[in-house]
Amino acid sequence: MPLLPDHGRALARAIACAIGASSLAAHATGGDDDPQRATTLREVRVSAASHASDIDPDMPSAVETVSAAQLDRLNIVNSEDALKYLPSFGIRKRFIGDENATFSVRGTSNQQSARGLVYLDGLLLSNLLGNNWANPPRWSMAFPENLARVEVIYGAYSALYPGNAIGATVLMTTRMPEKLEISGHVQAFTQHVDSYGVDRDYGGSRQSVTIGDRSGRFAFLIGVAHLQSNGQPLVYATQNRSTRRGTSNPVTGAVADTGANGLPREVLGINSEGQEATRQDEAHIRLTYDFTPDLTGAFTAGYWKQDLSHRTETFLRDGEGKPVWAGPVTIDGRQYTIPTNFFAPSTRQSRNTLYGMSLGTHRTSGWNIESDASMFDMGRNRDRVAAGVTENGAGLLTAGDGSRWRTFDLRASHTPDTLSPNTHTVSFGYHFDGYRLDNASYTLAGWRNGARGPRTAANGGSTQTQAAYLQDAWQLDERWRLTVGARYEQWRAFGGSRATGTTSIGYPERDESHTSPKASLAWSATDSMVVRLSGARAYRFPTVNELFQGTFNGISLVNNDPHLRPENDLSRELSVEWYRANSLTRFTLYRSDTRDTLFSQTDTTVFPNVTSVQNVDRVRTRGAEASYDGQDVFWHGFDLTANAAYTQATTLRNTRNPASEGKQFYRIPRWRANVVATWRATERLSLVLAGRYSGRQYNTLDHSDVNPDTFGGASDFLVFDAKVDWKVSPRVSLGIGIDNLTDRRYYVYYPYPSRTCLMEATFHL
Repeated sequence: MPLLPDHGRALARAIACAIGASSLAAHATGGDDDPQRATTLREVRVSAASHASDIDPDMPSAVETVSAAQLDRLNIVNSEDALKYLPSFGIRKRFIGDENATFSVRGTSNQQSARGLVYLDGLLLSNLLGNNWANPPRWSMAFPENLARVEVIYGAYSALYPGNAIGATVLMTTRMPEKLEISGHVQAFTQHVDSYGVDRDYGGSRQSVTIGDRSGRFAFLIGVAHLQSNGQPLVYATQNRSTRRGTSNPVTGAVADTGANGLPREVLGINSEGQEATRQDEAHIRLTYDFTPDLTGAFTAGYWKQDLSHRTETFLRDGEGKPVWAGPVTIDGRQYTIPTNFFAPSTRQSRNTLYGMSLGTHRTSGWNIESDASMFDMGRNRDRVAAGVTENGAGLLTAGDGSRWRTFDLRASHTPDTLSPNTHTVSFGYHFDGYRLDNASYTLAGWRNGARGPRTAANGGSTQTQAAYLQDAWQLDERWRLTVGARYEQWRAFGGSRATGTTSIGYPERDESHTSPKASLAWSATDSMVVRLSGARAYRFPTVNELFQGTFNGISLVNNDPHLRPENDLSRELSVEWYRANSLTRFTLYRSDTRDTLFSQTDTTVFPNVTSVQNVDRVRTRGAEASYDGQDVFWHGFDLTANAAYTQATTLRNTRNPASEGKQFYRIPRWRANVVATWRATERLSLVLAGRYSGRQYNTLDHSDVNPDTFGGASDFLVFDAKVDWKVSPRVSLGIGIDNLTDRRYYVYYPYPSRTCLMEATFHL
C-alpha cells in the first residue's frame, strides 16, 4: 500500500481519530444496552428514505444521506455541491456554474458519466446519451435551496435500478411546503487567480426566488433563478519547446513551463475552452395533489437556459507591444508556428426542458403501486467556433438540437404489517427508456450570429431499453434478512448513421438481452450493529454517443465502433454499521470485477494509432471505506462527519493498450478523505470547518503524465472550506463562506478554483 503524503496522512489520521473518538463519545450516551435508542435511529433512517417513491426500501448496499439542515450550513451554490464531502466521491466541478460537473466514486472515474444515476423526485437527470465529461447530469434542474435531502446508494446491488448504477445512484427529493412560503436567495462569489501570467479576479452571483403553498390536497412550489459566473482560465495554449533555432518575428510574454509528460514547453496564452463566462436562467415548478390520503399525483416541469462564451487570450507581444495571435514566431531564439485557429473563441447556447408526471400510493404496509414518466428535451444545443481570431469571420456550427431521452417506470410492492420471521417484502416492476442523439455541423460565414451554411458532417442514432425486475426481502428470523432479486433487460440500438456533406452510411439494428441477479444477506448482530454482505451482476449498455459518434472521411468509418460490448460488472460488498442514539458509523469492504469496460483510449497495437471508445478487457477494483456521522458528539451543538476511503482500481488486461496493464485506472486516486465539523454555537449561529483530501490521480491509462502539479496533470490536494451562518431573524439569514481556505493550487487536468469567497443572504416572507 503506497504511503500518503504528509498532509494526506495527517488528515487521514485526524479522520480516523475523529471516527474512533466520536464512536466512544456516542457509546457513552447510548450503547448496546440501550436497544430502544438504537432501534429508533435505525427506523428513522429507513423511514426517511422509504417513503419516497424512488428509493429501494430494503437498501441492500451502503447508503449516505445529506439533510436539508446540513445543506444550509455548507457552501452550496449548485446542487452537485451536496456530494463533495461524501465517502469515495470526487466532483469534477471546475468553477461555479460549470455545466460539465460529473462525479467519480469508488472505481468509477469522472470520465465514466454513464456509470452513475441522478434522479430528482424520481425523474432521471442523468444524460446517458454519452459517457464522458460532456454528458453530465443536468444538476441545474434542481434548486439546492428547495431540497429536503440528498441520498446516495453505492453500487448496482438493487434490482430496482439499471446497470448504470455501477458507480452510485443519487436521489434528490424536493421539499414541498405545508403553508404559504415566499423566499429569496442571493449569493456573490469571487476568487483571485495568479498563475501563468494571469493576475486578476473572477467571480459572479446567483439569485433565486421561490414561492409555494398548500391548500387542502393541492400543493405547489415554483422557483426561478439566475446565475452569472466568470470562471478562472481552464485551458492554456502550450507548445512543446522547439528544437528549431530562428530569429524571425521575435515575441515576448511566453511562460516557460514543464508539461504533464515531463517535457519542457512554452505557455502562450489561453485557448480552447479558455476562460468560460456563463449566464444561466433556471425555472422549476412542481405540483402535487392528494387524490386520497394514500394516493398522490405530481407534475414537474423544469427549464434551463445557458449562454456561454469561451474567451481566449494571447500572452505574446511583438516588438511594438501588439498581441500576436498566429503565424511564425521566435521565442528565446527558438522558432514556432502558431496555427490560425490556435486562439479561436467560441460560444455555446443551451435550452433544455424537463417534464415529468408521477402517480402512486404511499401506504406504510400492504400494497403500493407507483408510476413515473419523464421526458428531457435538449431543444437547442449549439456551439459556434471561429475559424480564427476574428470578430465575426468564418466558423463552424455544431448543433445537437432535438437530442432527448424518455423514461417510464411502473412498479408494485407489498410490505407486511410487521417484519416478523418468515415474512416477505416484495417489489416488482417494468422500466422503459429511450435515447435519441442528433448531431450535425455546418459552415458559418459569420461565426457569432451568421446563418448556417452547408452541412459538413452529421451523426445520430437511438437506443432503447426495456426491463422487468423482481426483488424479495425475506425476513428469515429476528436477526437475519435475505434480499434476492433479478433484473432482465432487453436493449437495442437502431437508426445509427454518420454523414459528411455529400455521403452517408447507416448501421444495422442490433439488440442484446441480459439478466442481472442480486443478493444481500443482513445480520443484526446486536440491537445496534448490522452486518451485510451483498453481491450483484450488472450490465451497462453502450450509449448512442459511444456507438455512433466518430468521423467519416467519405470512404471509411473511423474512431467509433457500433459493435461495442456492454460492460459486465460483478460487485461484492461487506458492510458493518453501528447505530447509536446520535450517530452512525460504517465500515465497508468492496470489490468489483468489470469486463469490457467502455473507455476512450488509444489502440497502440495498430499503426497509425487510433483513439476511440473501446472495450478494456478487465478492470478490478478493491477498496475500503470508513465513515462516521454524528450529532452532539463531544458536547451539545457539535456535529461531526468524517470519512476515508482507499481504492485500488487496476487495469488487469487491456490488449489494445498493453502499457496500461497493472496501472491504477484513469482519475481514480488511491486515497480520498473528508471531514466536516459543525458547531451550532446558538440557535442562530453555526460555524463549519471542512477538509477534502484526494491522492494522486492520473490523466492517462499508462501513467505517462509524470508531472502532476501543472496544467494537464492531476495533483493530490488537501483543501479546507469554512462557513459562518447567522440567522439574523426568523426571516433573514446571512452567510459568509470560503472554499480552498489556504489557496491551494491544484489540477485535475484543468486548474481548479483558487481561494473562493462566498457571501449569501436568504429572505423569507
